[in-house]
Amino acid sequence: MNILLLGSGGREHALAWKLAQSPRVDVLYAAPGNPGIAQSATIVTLDATDHDAVAAFCTEKGIDLVVVGPEAPLVDGLGNSLRAKGIAVFGPDKAPAQLEGSKGFTKDLCARANIPTAGYVRTTSLEQARAEIAKFGLPVVIKADGLAAGKGVIIPTTAEEADAALMDMYGGGFGAAGAEVVLEEFMTGEEASFFALTDGKDILAFGSAQDHKRVGDGDTGPNTGGMGAYSPARVLTAELQAQVMERIIRPTVDTLAAEGIPYSGVLFAGLMLTDEGPKLIEYNARFGDPECQVLMTRFQGDLAELLLAVANGTLADYGPVKLSDECALTVVMAAKGYPATPEKGGAIDGIDAVSGDHLKVFHAGTAEKDGQLVANGGRVLNVTATGSSIAEAQGRAYAAVDGIAFPTGFCRRDIGWREVAREAAAAS
Repeated sequence: MNILLLGSGGREHALAWKLAQSPRVDVLYAAPGNPGIAQSATIVTLDATDHDAVAAFCTEKGIDLVVVGPEAPLVDGLGNSLRAKGIAVFGPDKAPAQLEGSKGFTKDLCARANIPTAGYVRTTSLEQARAEIAKFGLPVVIKADGLAAGKGVIIPTTAEEADAALMDMYGGGFGAAGAEVVLEEFMTGEEASFFALTDGKDILAFGSAQDHKRVGDGDTGPNTGGMGAYSPARVLTAELQAQVMERIIRPTVDTLAAEGIPYSGVLFAGLMLTDEGPKLIEYNARFGDPECQVLMTRFQGDLAELLLAVANGTLADYGPVKLSDECALTVVMAAKGYPATPEKGGAIDGIDAVSGDHLKVFHAGTAEKDGQLVANGGRVLNVTATGSSIAEAQGRAYAAVDGIAFPTGFCRRDIGWREVAREAAAAS
């Protein structure tokens, strides 16, 4: 079959790498892609916001499946446009994609379906938010309602910080995403991510991971799109995963189906593991980035066949998802200045020299200029390694990081630190 993959980041490189391994794939196209994706796919020029152009390309090339990597085209309704023309799509339609496109939509769904989550209130003006925020106490969670590239969450610990965050959001600091603001109670516990595939009726678990959002070591500094991740997140035990499926994922799928907007694609649940059990922090309507990189590294199966089953509503015919017993860990190498104003154009060398059986470097924000690989975004490379433990995968990943010449880049040096500490304690 012929597949079109939309996107240009590390997540899409991981998807392209795994899709290209399928014996069922004849031609894999990618738009707009990046130099890493070009190693696995034929790069084409397409604007995902031009739905008619994407559909015309699919018709011309006989595309059997469109895999939408990032969230913006899904929230924009690309899935609806393609399905209306009989083209199979991996990813939800516009209405259910509001699970990511609107924090308020998700919180209201949780209230209707009795899904455990933090207490909240939706606000539509600075004055209302200021009046409501006093009811929560500090720290408090302030979220831009719309898409903000993973950066629209602020957790102030003082009244002054809270008011500054509200003024920034309602003052246009997050664009249209901040036109409405959701206030939430602060939950305590450890965060973890759980992934499930659904065709709107049947559901398959797709593993766990733990991301590292803060830009600096020790979880310090501003939030980012993610500075690294590892899988599996063993803190999310089999028992807890069963609770997540029963109390969070299944009610979400069933409620959306009952309301006439069935969800098809991957459900990425960000969770807080509280003393009262797992609670939903938020949903994403696509694979995480960089969580996708560690999940694809561990996935043992035909990804094209699996995603097509989701798109065609035949997930019930697909057996359980098989993931390697090995651990995987990815370190994000970012450009200096990220997440504020990343420095573009910095030269990158040495990627080929660090490749190996236990290592894969995914391109996230790269470009080629006069034959030289250069940084072309905030998050630039995802150095991903496997091992029998998180500690072993971590060691291999950082050895590779140190072998890559990227003078204008930086990374956190403690990805996986919680699990490495748990492994060490268990071994002592």
